[in-house]
Amino acid sequence: MKLTGRTILITGGSAGIGLAFALKFLELGNQVIVTGRRQSVLDEVKAKYPNLHTIQSDVADPAQIAALGSRIKKDFPRLDVLMNNAGIFLPRNLKAPTSDLDGLMTEVNINVGGVIRTTSALIDVLTANKGTVINVSSGLAFVPLPAAPIYCATKAAIHSYTISLRFQLEATGVEVIELMPPAVKTDMTTELVEGGASAITTDDLVKQSFSALRSGSLEIHPGQSRMLALLSRLAPSFINRQLWKASKPLVPARAS
Repeated sequence: MKLTGRTILITGGSAGIGLAFALKFLELGNQVIVTGRRQSVLDEVKAKYPNLHTIQSDVADPAQIAALGSRIKKDFPRLDVLMNNAGIFLPRNLKAPTSDLDGLMTEVNINVGGVIRTTSALIDVLTANKGTVINVSSGLAFVPLPAAPIYCATKAAIHSYTISLRFQLEATGVEVIELMPPAVKTDMTTELVEGGASAITTDDLVKQSFSALRSGSLEIHPGQSRMLALLSRLAPSFINRQLWKASKPLVPARAS
């Protein structure tokens, strides 16, 4: 992947992994736009990093995605990189019923719906500019963490979707990359890390990921995610059981 002279949009880029990648891309001389749900957080990011462009947009809302697509095409017609990064991680108790059936779909709407809709909303400009799509899935796409069953299912879905997207776009000049992080120390994974899970820092993730991007990798497995993918093939029962033991304390007492 060419890492300089690009116009880059990162969803969920106001914190965590998204912001870490945004700052690295900015450091390399790219024009970088980040989105987030909360305007107040985006305002703080803009004040701290004035060279970043910020746009309030919620990837769970199709209308906001459509508006984002229109704005990007008008204000940033040279957009040639989309990084679908926005996502949420929620421990779930599948044994208990819940009256909030709509809430059960929150991770699906954001982690899967947001990726599919945002990619579709911008595919024409990305194709015109022979750009790059980077979809952030997870090492848990291969081996689920049972305490977060819906999150893991969404990441498996993104892995499958990304493979199909790559084939369908192969004649267009659009590069399709999948980034599969392990557990990373961010606000989203605080409960997981406090529960004893090992996690890498965002600095480590960025360093390993950019090394892989420079080498032209289309599937990037930083840290332990490569081992998870390997164990899912060689010893699936073992790794599934180990992750269940490790994550069982994170299962909420009630349905969430």
